[in-house]
Amino acid sequence: MIRPHLRFGLFLAPFHPVHENPLLTLERDFELIQHLDRLGYEEAWVGEHHSAGYETIASPELFIATAAERTRHIRLGTGVVSLPYHHPLQVADRAVQLDYQTRGRFMLGVGPGALASDAMMMGIDPMRQRAMMDESLEAIVPLLEGETVSVERDWFTLKDARVQHLPYSRPLEVAVAAMTSPSGPRAAGKYGAGLLSIGATTDAGYMALSQAWGICEEEAARHNRQVSRENWRLVGPMHIAETREQAIENVRFGLQDWFHYYTQVIALPFPVPEDFDGRVRALNESGFAVIGDVDDAIRQIERLQQQTGGFGAYLQMAVNWADFPQTLRSYELIARYVAPRFQGLNANRKASMEWVASRRDELIGVVRSAKAKAADDYDKEREKN
Repeated sequence: MIRPHLRFGLFLAPFHPVHENPLLTLERDFELIQHLDRLGYEEAWVGEHHSAGYETIASPELFIATAAERTRHIRLGTGVVSLPYHHPLQVADRAVQLDYQTRGRFMLGVGPGALASDAMMMGIDPMRQRAMMDESLEAIVPLLEGETVSVERDWFTLKDARVQHLPYSRPLEVAVAAMTSPSGPRAAGKYGAGLLSIGATTDAGYMALSQAWGICEEEAARHNRQVSRENWRLVGPMHIAETREQAIENVRFGLQDWFHYYTQVIALPFPVPEDFDGRVRALNESGFAVIGDVDDAIRQIERLQQQTGGFGAYLQMAVNWADFPQTLRSYELIARYVAPRFQGLNANRKASMEWVASRRDELIGVVRSAKAKAADDYDKEREKN
């Protein structure tokens, strides 16, 4: 029997403190994805932000073009293109080009835009962003399917528009971001797209998981589309080490900078203490994050599976709480010891070991008999000569 295969990947906002050299932070992001490619991680999603100083990639497409040249296997997605900020035809064209440049490793993740400050700088009403996302998808999806599109909205116009060639992938995978509102699952179902649950481990996001896929399937049925749980991805922060105590010590490096961003710049979705130890407890006890060991990581994923009824991929949010070498080690531990638990990688190895162990005495006897026979045959051959 083929066992379910949970994919593992990265969600790279990214998060970088303002006192660090921006060139070096960008290079470390590339190095991280190269590291994950070597470890066998299957996906990496890269965000788009234009303000607040901490999430520092403005064009995920530009980043992906370089990352694709430095990797061999890992699939690369926009996590996400904020659709209200772009003309739909340009989004579709860039997606098709990257699909060719990566030879099918590209995924188009889309959303309404997470930071109100980004929208305000562009003169976009934050209250309109989710409706604008839907209007944009209404054009992008048929464009990627090879259709000619004519549509006029108050913020864009398409006249007999089409992409110049069909995607390299058939179909090119599209995923819609979801936080806590039903707009993401509704759009994913309506357009037959994947679902990217970015806020899956927040209190509100976790509770919404139990309803999200039902909304997605309901909308898909209404619009004659097909959706699959294999294309449902959950995102959450995780840093692990050989022991829980070591993991906590590791995150002293960058946890407080991240908390400053989430409490003083944007809003963290739950109240937190001021002291370091209290903040670690709050993250772990709320289920928002894992700062611990391999067993803690396994329990978190099992908790999410139980809440959802099943999903296709777990994406670790790249929070950079630990120094870079310790961060790389955390991803390695997850690849070595956590992923195999959810991918059935060692089931046959274990069965083989148990089968041999159960017949140990018999097999040892066979080997001894074979050796004795070989010695006896040799003696008989010598006697003949």
